[in-house]
Amino acid sequence: MPPIQELPPATPAFVYDESRILETARLLHRAGTASGCRILYSIKSFPFESVLGLLEPWVDGFSVSSLFEARLAATIGDGGRSLHISTPGLRREEMSEIGSLCGFIGFNSLGQFRRFLPFLRNGSSAGLRINPKLSFLDDRRYDPCREFSKLGVPLEELERVLAKGDFPGNRLRGLHFHNVFSSRSFDPLQKTVARIEESLADWLPELEWLNLGGGYLFETEADLQGLCEVAGGLRRRWDLDVYFEPGKALVGQAGYLVASVIDLFENDGKLVAILDTAVNHHPETFEYQIRPEPAWDEPGEGQVAILAGCTCLAGDVFGEYRFERPLVLGDRVAFQNVGAYSLIKANRFNGYNLPAIYAWDGRDGLRLMKSYDYEGYASQWTADAEAPLDYHSRNVRDYPKP
Repeated sequence: MPPIQELPPATPAFVYDESRILETARLLHRAGTASGCRILYSIKSFPFESVLGLLEPWVDGFSVSSLFEARLAATIGDGGRSLHISTPGLRREEMSEIGSLCGFIGFNSLGQFRRFLPFLRNGSSAGLRINPKLSFLDDRRYDPCREFSKLGVPLEELERVLAKGDFPGNRLRGLHFHNVFSSRSFDPLQKTVARIEESLADWLPELEWLNLGGGYLFETEADLQGLCEVAGGLRRRWDLDVYFEPGKALVGQAGYLVASVIDLFENDGKLVAILDTAVNHHPETFEYQIRPEPAWDEPGEGQVAILAGCTCLAGDVFGEYRFERPLVLGDRVAFQNVGAYSLIKANRFNGYNLPAIYAWDGRDGLRLMKSYDYEGYASQWTADAEAPLDYHSRNVRDYPKP
């Protein structure tokens, strides 16, 4: 990342490294070309339009989870990118537009499939998200295969209805699954595909595509060897188009949250540094009790400070960090590897502004891409149908007496 002293004069700021994103995209592109796997970017991790445009030449399409995401992704490039959607939240009144935008729909349940299949335009490919019932996560909050899961049709249920013939299987073109989170090994993928092949061997020859989902992290070509083996094997054995849809893996390590120290004091014998950002700008800190990674090298010895956010939430705390020299007012701190699921979840709790967004190309400094102001905050809380209420203009009889 650029040195902290060269970062934008105003904070809080979110900086994304274009060169890091492109490096990962090219790595995936080479792996996809070698194995025949088609690469999608799952835009839910960071749907910033400029990033979608940056990735567009290097991916085969985009993976979306809602009508709004589909609309945004459809505007990128010449509109020829493949759009794939899978979500529990499909609504009847949105299906005609979704069917016109998305070439691939992975319905989340058998009921969704039956109800919404008639809305698909000619050429749209209907699939099902399946739940392979293989858990690789100890934390149930992340686990799509948890008990009573809302995500996907249980594999054994799909096998049963296909065998009975009481399901329009002749319209089923593909399957989608996703059952890991931040896995650095492709062993779960190999085990999941093996189970699917064992259960659905009689029906796989009738399908056209299989979406392997995402949730895997990688940094080198060697890391992707497991993906290439799985994708290549599926293509050879079943003549399927194979899709892989990473999100965090493409943008996670390319993002930085930069803040300034605006207050310092001691409490119960520890130094507390208040920043001009908050966990509402990186909500997973509070949601999952993670400690954001510092973008500086923490010394073995040195000053220890609690970095805390500026809101009135008592738990608005990033954690304890070490510094080579004592902090002073105005010092900059930056957290790294926050490119995914930070800005997309960020909010203006307490009325504090969202971070401005900057792009860095790895060489020539920063470019301001977007900033926010009071008007954006006020519009969020102003009724659309009328101007802000002027209570003095109302007849006193319109209001109950105390």
